[in-house]
Amino acid sequence: MSSLPQLRIPATYMRGGTSKGVFFRLQDLPDFAQARGPARDALLVRVIGSPDPYGKHTDGMGGATSSTSKVVIISKASVPDHDVDYLYGQVPIEGDFIDWSGNCGNLSSAVGPFAIANGLVDPSRVPREGTCTVRIWQANIGKTIIAHVPMRDGQVQETGDFELDGVAFPAAEIQLEFLDPADEGEDGGAMFPTGHVAETLEVPGFGTVEATLINAGVPMVFVEAAALGCDGTELQPAINENPALLARLEAIRAAGAVRMGLIDDVVKAAGRPLTPKVAFVAPPADYVASSGKPVRAADIDLLARAISMGKLHHAMMGTAAVALATAAAVRGTLVNRAAGGGEREAVRFGHPSGTLRVGAQAREVEGKWTVTRAIMSRSARVLMEGAVRVPAEPFMIAAAGLRDS
Repeated sequence: MSSLPQLRIPATYMRGGTSKGVFFRLQDLPDFAQARGPARDALLVRVIGSPDPYGKHTDGMGGATSSTSKVVIISKASVPDHDVDYLYGQVPIEGDFIDWSGNCGNLSSAVGPFAIANGLVDPSRVPREGTCTVRIWQANIGKTIIAHVPMRDGQVQETGDFELDGVAFPAAEIQLEFLDPADEGEDGGAMFPTGHVAETLEVPGFGTVEATLINAGVPMVFVEAAALGCDGTELQPAINENPALLARLEAIRAAGAVRMGLIDDVVKAAGRPLTPKVAFVAPPADYVASSGKPVRAADIDLLARAISMGKLHHAMMGTAAVALATAAAVRGTLVNRAAGGGEREAVRFGHPSGTLRVGAQAREVEGKWTVTRAIMSRSARVLMEGAVRVPAEPFMIAAAGLRDS
């Protein structure tokens, strides 16, 4: 009986924010996987352990949730005045493909530390003590992220006392700046792709719903919690054990994708599960977070719950937080209304695991809104480093020059 060899690929398993994923240097991938395409996707899907009909990722590095089924490829920058390119892939648990359509704001916080530790940042720019500024080109969406990474004794500082709701242990704080996060498009005005800060969205099979459609950090569809029969204080079980509500949220997401011009038919939304994302918002209210920590209405500006890959996220996706903060800064959006209206440059919102503060600088110029930057703090840590082993498919063997054993 013949058997196929396993490929051995250098990799690092990292937590970034409230997510974790498998990080690779581009140069460490097999030659056949150093270019985009189905061969690379097949390899990385197998690294994660998808597709898994059991929904456990037992035979791979994935964690069987949207927050832990991620891959990242880092390489030297392809554009001037940047240190590295950062390419992010979301792997569905039961699917055999990778969605490369967006960014992971949480894992963005691990890119700088990974780049420094792996020699991808010019050593002359890496201080022995203090803060190293890493300019990241987010290759999925063509945007710049600046990571401010703490250094100690010439190494990335990972431990510290910065606490992030949704992460069990404190770590060192990493500040992220998302520069010009809105996708301005060819017409220079697509932060709100439809030209409206709020509108009525036709949802096939479910009637209409008022929504804010925004592209800042990630394409997002915001609706009011009350329109869904929710109050905004829900935790994961209340949403994830309600298939009818999840189906309605997915239909809203699909309708929003069409309205934003991301797809031309709602049936295509299943092949693009990463973007857009859908979230619901509500005015502040007291609730108890999933950790048991009380959250007081007086301490937050609004409530927000976001869906990631078909399930309620246990905290908040980083890019969704950018979109939320941006929308909160624009008068008339559903997010701004939930936060009490008016003008603001920062917002603190309640999510299932606790609270998060995000800043955004938005301004209106000649009737069009734009955002210059969004800022948030995250943390990151290496969980394991070494190599992943991947059972080689026949095409991988031929491409890598291996022989059947």
